[in-house]
Amino acid sequence: MNIRAKLLVIAGIIAAATAVWHWLCIIGGLSWYAFAHAPPIILESVKQATLLAPAGAFMIGLLFLSCTVFAFSAAGLIRKIPLLKSALANIALLCLVRGGIGIAHLVLAQHLDRWELVASPVWFFCGVCFLLGLVEQYKMPQLAR
Repeated sequence: MNIRAKLLVIAGIIAAATAVWHWLCIIGGLSWYAFAHAPPIILESVKQATLLAPAGAFMIGLLFLSCTVFAFSAAGLIRKIPLLKSALANIALLCLVRGGIGIAHLVLAQHLDRWELVASPVWFFCGVCFLLGLVEQYKMPQLAR
């Protein structure tokens, strides 16, 4: 397994842990959502016991789990799945933007937010991992059908 594949596996594990974290918020309740910096509308949903917060957390967890599947597919741990290159490109872009915005916020903010101090560099790192995985996909010879 080359270094790019190893980096994709790491990014996939981070995405899987994030999926589990979102699902645990459903069980953990308001304090868990608040710790995760959920927006006010989600916190209000938890307080009012509506379905917005748990449904949202469940769906976001599924999105992160799909990132794991694409990372593991690109790393060769599981078979190649359809739309792999497109997914890697989009996931890389989203992670890099999320990490970049957070890093910019840290530079410009009056105070340091510990959550952003950890999350932003982690997601920027994951974006780089997915981008390197995408580059590797374009380098690989295409199999004859």
